[in-house]
Formats: sequence, C-alpha cells, structure tokens
Amino acid sequence: MSRPTRDEYGLQLAGAAAVMADCTRRKVGAAIVNPTTHQVVALGYNGLASGKPGCLTAGACPRGQLSRDEMPSYADGNHDYSNCRAIHAEVNAILWAGGRPGCVGMTMYVTDEPCYNCGVLIEGAGIARVVIPTNTRLGVVPLELARP
Repeated sequence: MSRPTRDEYGLQLAGAAAVMADCTRRKVGAAIVNPTTHQVVALGYNGLASGKPGCLTAGACPRGQLSRDEMPSYADGNHDYSNCRAIHAEVNAILWAGGRPGCVGMTMYVTDEPCYNCGVLIEGAGIARVVIPTNTRLGVVPLELARP
C-alpha cells in the first residue's frame, strides 16, 4: 500500500467531514488545508445552522421533503436553492476558518463540485485552489481556481 498524495489526503478529509452532513439529498464535505504546512485549517459539511432542527435528523428541510421529480437535483440542472435552508459545506469550512483572514492562499478540498454561489464565496475568501474528485456524479475533473 502506498502513501496517498496530498490531494488524495485532502479529499479523504473532506469525505470524513461529509459523513456528518445533515441533508436528506446530498452529503458534502469540505476541508481547507494550508498548502505549505499541510495543516488542516477547517472542516465543514452541509446542514442547518448549529442549534436548528436538521434536515435529515428532524425533517426540517422544505427541499428535502420533495421528491426528485418535484425538485430535480443540481446535477440535473436545477440550480434553484431558494427552498434550501442548509449551509453548504464550503461555507461552513470558510466560517470555521475565520473567513478571509484564515483562507487566503489555502487549498479547499470538496467532495462534490461547488455550486455557483459557493464558487463566488471561495474566490472572495481568497482560497487559491479547489480540488474535487474526478469521479463525482457530475463527471468533472479536479478544478483549480488560479489566483493571479
């Protein structure tokens, strides 16, 4: 057995965070890692704010109560999250990192492709690189947001 690459390790960290996700439709995890020291800065997963009834554990999500026919998934082209109350994994990780001061120049690992709004926030937080698995259900390859 060989040692994983840094990117494989980062994706495994994000996968470990995803198991805590409190969503009935998707379990997503994110890890922010310092690319120089390789230290974990923050982990995040999708779910409602702390202290709020969860989607999976309490059935509190309006979106999660709908079938896939009633509310198609992101992968099926539905980018309308107006009835989703969850904080996305990427946002949770950025919040736990302390926002922009804790994120500038960092690498984020996410178990699935970030939505448009998360992509905007990731860039605004100063994260230099985002890595996602090559085998996501969207079929995308690792994504890097290059910073000039």
